[in-house]
Amino acid sequence: MSVEHINPEGLFSLPAFSQVVTADTGGRIACIAGQGAFDADFNLVGPGDLHAQTLQAFRNLHTAIEALGGGVEDILSTNIYIVGIDAQAVETFSQAMGEALDGGAFPPNAATMIGVQGLAMEGMLVEISAVAVLD
Repeated sequence: MSVEHINPEGLFSLPAFSQVVTADTGGRIACIAGQGAFDADFNLVGPGDLHAQTLQAFRNLHTAIEALGGGVEDILSTNIYIVGIDAQAVETFSQAMGEALDGGAFPPNAATMIGVQGLAMEGMLVEISAVAVLD
């Protein structure tokens, strides 16, 4: 088995952190780090705005999977973390998710949505990690 650490252009890069880790086991497994609402320069997009942050997090997830030659249809599972989750937050997240992929629906996957008190960086409201399998 070979393991590869990838930091795609367009996503921020930090020492000792990988945006994507793949394992070649006949099919290629990609573990995509939690994608928050950061631009390539590690600036938080949309402070205090769950809708704007969700759009950016999904765009980052899309960037990560495309860097591997795949698409969101290759994603098997996601973990979605939302600060202060409630019915309104779920509705806002759902609307932004549909918008993030140019109006296309995010493909069905084994998703878990988790309400949290906070995330790693002050001001973050959402983070999405994923596991994908690529040919």
